[in-house]
Amino acid sequence: MKITRFGLAAALAGALSITSQSAAAEELSVATFVPPSHESITKALAWFGNELSERSNGELTLKVYAAGQLGAGPGQQYKRAVEGVADITFGIASVTPTLFPKTMLAILPGAAVDGPDSTARMWQVFDEYMADEWSDVKVLGIGNPAGGMIIATKDVSTIEGMKGAKIVPWAAMTTPVMQGMGAVPVQLDPTEHYTALSTGTIDGAISSINNIMPPWNLDEVADYAIVNTPATFNPVFYVMNKERYMGLSDEHRAIIDEVSGKQFSMHLVQAFHEADLEALVWKDEKIAANELNVEWIVTSDEERAKMEQAARDGMAEIYEDYAARGIDNAQEIYEALNQ
Repeated sequence: MKITRFGLAAALAGALSITSQSAAAEELSVATFVPPSHESITKALAWFGNELSERSNGELTLKVYAAGQLGAGPGQQYKRAVEGVADITFGIASVTPTLFPKTMLAILPGAAVDGPDSTARMWQVFDEYMADEWSDVKVLGIGNPAGGMIIATKDVSTIEGMKGAKIVPWAAMTTPVMQGMGAVPVQLDPTEHYTALSTGTIDGAISSINNIMPPWNLDEVADYAIVNTPATFNPVFYVMNKERYMGLSDEHRAIIDEVSGKQFSMHLVQAFHEADLEALVWKDEKIAANELNVEWIVTSDEERAKMEQAARDGMAEIYEDYAARGIDNAQEIYEALNQ
């Protein structure tokens, strides 16, 4: 068969077109320490992945490595993103607080009433006060789930009950607050709470309400679930390797920019918030069936007021610690978060 010069050119153009389309497809790896059933994957990351795929006509996709397949625990997830172990990682900022001291101020009890409220407040001031702490990565989303429950083996619903209780806060920086309430703060990875409660290593832990349910099942190793204590928060993040981000096409970077930042952050925190709402329904059903493994206690407003005062008393020590580390505007940042 005779191939004309025009035919050859057309064939080559077709081959180049196929090659170009193939090269345009990008699969981004995502490393996370949580199981694949976790809401940060099934809700928040699923939304993000769908947005990328739809806006890129299927050229941008995610491949998730859950349950620590690319490295266990939350402690090294940020580093894994920086070093490119995965293109994107999910982690907990408070397990490496020295990396994000100004972001950590969003953890403290204040005006925010729940996770979405705290997250919205943080993003109002993020660019001015916190963005420089995250300059080694491309920030996709940072949300602040609420620690609205103390899961415990003893009743710590009062200031008196708090005295001497070994309680895991959500972040080391809240130590002065916990000590002001009379508790003994113990630092543990969240994945260790189940074992520590079951062995008596700790008396309680500040936790998301949904952690009484699967997959965490903390109700199996505790006696009390206590709510209406001053909420603290725990920034969680999805971040991307900066070089991988910059290596994408202008079009693909623009798509990521469109859905990152506050938008993805609100979806991320909403996933945790909805899980807490589902847990409250689950709790009511278990109580009605007389099957709840823990006693559900709502702290009285009088006792909560005492706890709030103790939290305020601890702030001066926190500001002094920040100043000693060269951050003189900690109070300014905290007040901006709580306007």
